[in-house]
Amino acid sequence: MGDGVLTGIGEGVHAWVQPDGTWWINNAGMVCDGDEVALIDTCATRKRTERFLAAVREVAGPAPIRFAVNTHLHGDHCYGNALLPAETAIAGHSKTRDGLLADVLLTAAPPVWSPMPDFGVDAVRPPTVIVDSSLTLYVGERRVELVHPGYAAHTEGDVVAWLPDSGVLFAGDLLFHGITPMILMGSLAGALRSLRWLADFGAATVVPGHGPVIHDLAPVLDAHERYYRFIEATAVAGRAAGKSPLAVATDADLGEFADWPDPERVVLNLHRAYADLDGRPVDLVGALTDAITWNGGPLHCAV
Repeated sequence: MGDGVLTGIGEGVHAWVQPDGTWWINNAGMVCDGDEVALIDTCATRKRTERFLAAVREVAGPAPIRFAVNTHLHGDHCYGNALLPAETAIAGHSKTRDGLLADVLLTAAPPVWSPMPDFGVDAVRPPTVIVDSSLTLYVGERRVELVHPGYAAHTEGDVVAWLPDSGVLFAGDLLFHGITPMILMGSLAGALRSLRWLADFGAATVVPGHGPVIHDLAPVLDAHERYYRFIEATAVAGRAAGKSPLAVATDADLGEFADWPDPERVVLNLHRAYADLDGRPVDLVGALTDAITWNGGPLHCAV
């Protein structure tokens, strides 16, 4: 299990990057100014979140954590909320709050991953400050803009954290750097649309939800677009041929994407694309079952 590293990426701005960024191993971050701290996401497990918080304390000392932001509802970015001080206000989209309140993976996860994560957390702690379109927080004198793209992409409730004074963007899982993206709970069209939206921030430094910090965004966006177009074309052809997402994924040549970690997400993403084409909700259980079949067993997890 790789240890996270808290790296300065701007004045008072740090990225918590956890290698290797695969299932349940996310990135997070912190912003500090004067005697205040804000966190961007937490981690999946008690142990990983405790490491993150210890690193924050080494930088910020006893400064209170005034705010935490959840970029979306997935537990790798949110379960560690339970370890934050009671007085910390947690901000996120209404869909993130709703999703966490309905979460079943923390306490009753099916055997999708192997080994199963040892979460070490008993209950979710959802956002209580809601970002439906945008919200501005101040950490000391630092302005942190929380923005929802206005449509589903990775999930229905994606929120980015933008620091205009330092040109740093925390993108959450709208970006996976060198790792297979996942849009099972979002939208293929929205994920494609979000790429231009992210570019328009003009960020000098971008922290993706998984993978290394990005200093040259254009090629990362281009790689995402090629992957999403591959999913789109494969789904359209497979659906026209009357094939299931699993059958199409089994026959597909991943090409340049074959070496990206977590390649089984091709099945999950095809399920999303089929659902979008059919105008119906995605079958989450069916998608995960098919991904396990494609993988030849439970999905690898290093948490």
